[in-house]
Amino acid sequence: MTDRITPAIQDYLKAIHSLGGAEQAVSPADIAARLEVKSPSVSGMLKRLVEAGFVRYEIGQGAGLTGAGIAQARRVIRRHRLVELFLTRVLGLDWSEVDTEADALEHAISPRLEEALAAYLGEPREDPHGHPIPSAQGDLQKRNLKPLDQFRAGQRVIIREVQDDNPARLRRWQTLGLTPGATVEFVSHQPLDDLFNLQVGDQSFPLGSEGLAGLRGELVTAPVE
Repeated sequence: MTDRITPAIQDYLKAIHSLGGAEQAVSPADIAARLEVKSPSVSGMLKRLVEAGFVRYEIGQGAGLTGAGIAQARRVIRRHRLVELFLTRVLGLDWSEVDTEADALEHAISPRLEEALAAYLGEPREDPHGHPIPSAQGDLQKRNLKPLDQFRAGQRVIIREVQDDNPARLRRWQTLGLTPGATVEFVSHQPLDDLFNLQVGDQSFPLGSEGLAGLRGELVTAPVE
């Protein structure tokens, strides 16, 4: 079966997983949008993935990953996130640059190199954007996180993950201190103007829902030092 796992198959499995396909069925339209391909291409690939035993698919119901599909998807996700961390921590690339680079390199990494990368980086649990890295056994930490625009005035939130596919937005968030591990205080909210007044460290600034889109976190439940 492994000789049929092409880069295109890996891309589809990763996309289906990112859309929630490990727990539920996802629509071909969502898969097409995620991969920026046309619907007929998705239909053809889903047929191949069903035949390979990676996907369960019924017309009108959507596609979900089988156990084998989840394992393959998480293998690619693990390599992608390890590469992102290596590029930032070791080579010094900006976190806004590494997603595209990792997309290309994730297909070329052998199991031996994957193991070496993980060991060199100290078996890391998160990539530079806060996303959990699957273990070598395919285990992936589950988190109960909320988009930051769902929090309200008076709440303090720790950012855990940031969406990594928009370099300009990543650079903007870095300038504002909106990075994984940062504590954000929601000072006030102006719903008519869709503006949140935020405090991050010594910085205070307004930001709308669009500016917060892609940031996910959780309430502070203990005093932050």
